Amino acid sequence: MANQIESVYQGNLRTQAKHLASSNTIITDAPTDNNGKGEAFSPSDLVCAALGSCMMTIMGIVAERDGVDLKDVSWKTTKVMSASPRKIAEIHVEFSFPKELNLDDKYKQKLENAAHTCPVALSLSNEIKQVVKFQW
Repeated sequence: MANQIESVYQGNLRTQAKHLASSNTIITDAPTDNNGKGEAFSPSDLVCAALGSCMMTIMGIVAERDGVDLKDVSWKTTKVMSASPRKIAEIHVEFSFPKELNLDDKYKQKLENAAHTCPVALSLSNEIKQVVKFQW
């Protein structure tokens, strides 16, 4: 099944994208270090955010199937750009799991494996280093 997104360039290095199935919209701005205002996510920020969100979604699917509630898991994503050529060099994602989950090591490994096999992780170039940490 294909999802469609309609986008428009609004000028001043800003874009708007609309997810047709839900009508949700997002705006991107060029970052301040690349001639932009930096008032919204940059396109490369969205790539990095997509990695963390996709990993969490796949872990959530696994957990729901097993009757485990992962509510309140949080994560921090850090983008590292290379200067020449300008591109994403590394994406760091650090997940923090609530202590009260009390998951055994075997289940923790199951979730970690799920995260690393999410569609976004598998779609990114091998040239982009993915550094993922799990704080249990």
